[in-house]
Amino acid sequence: MRILKSLAELRKWRQQQSEVALVPTMGNLHDGHLHLVKTALERCDNVVASIFVNPMQFGANEDLDSYPRTLEADCQALDALGVSAVFTPQVRDVYPRGLDKQTRIEVPGISDILCGASRPGHFTGVATIVCKLFNMVQPQLAVFGEKDYQQLQVIRLMTQDLSLPVEVLGAPTQRETNGLAMSSRNGYLSVEQKQQASALYRTLQKTKAELSSNAHFAELERSGIKELTDAGFVPDYFSIRNAADLQEATADNPEWVILAAAFMGKTRLIDNLRVINTSSK
Repeated sequence: MRILKSLAELRKWRQQQSEVALVPTMGNLHDGHLHLVKTALERCDNVVASIFVNPMQFGANEDLDSYPRTLEADCQALDALGVSAVFTPQVRDVYPRGLDKQTRIEVPGISDILCGASRPGHFTGVATIVCKLFNMVQPQLAVFGEKDYQQLQVIRLMTQDLSLPVEVLGAPTQRETNGLAMSSRNGYLSVEQKQQASALYRTLQKTKAELSSNAHFAELERSGIKELTDAGFVPDYFSIRNAADLQEATADNPEWVILAAAFMGKTRLIDNLRVINTSSK
């Protein structure tokens, strides 16, 4: 496995490859990340994983400085899976003119709702770094997790709008045995909080079951907020949306997605479940 530390090294390596799949990460890899890599390897022999903690997608008072950096362990795990290369650029290489002067990518209509409303500028940071990585790596395929459903849709729309020749593939959310979605931020939770946080997935499951026969969206959202509060969360949002574009849900949407974000202690967790509308025509 090659460890590529600069854009020059990456491009020299890339010229020697035909098809490449990309798995962008911020490191501190867990089994959810490794599942993305395995999904990419099923489709392409040459897989590049990027490890870059992107400062542009962190807001004020967020955990940029304390975000875990575990590069050596990450590279060992990726090597064991058969990844061809790991791209580990420095901030100065990705943003040579600094963040203030960096050209930015914005995806309107989807970036300022839900997590975008709570984290202003976050999805601009996501879209910008993913667009840069697509241009740097020039992959035919890129794999992202469905746990970050809004992020996945932002990236899909950006790729479509900018006519980028990359297939964006979503991989199913990987979960702990208690149902908690795997996330780097789970490491901030105590053992007790991890068990308590499993209520997030249970609430989504209950709402999904009820939504199949009761499309009273506002009522179900209020109920979800109450259940999360009763379970010890401080909810950010609990929302039922059109799965295609994350706009407000309507009874004739072919598919809905239930999205939730909530704080367990100081840790903000997100999760979602999609629901097929069996009554839509």
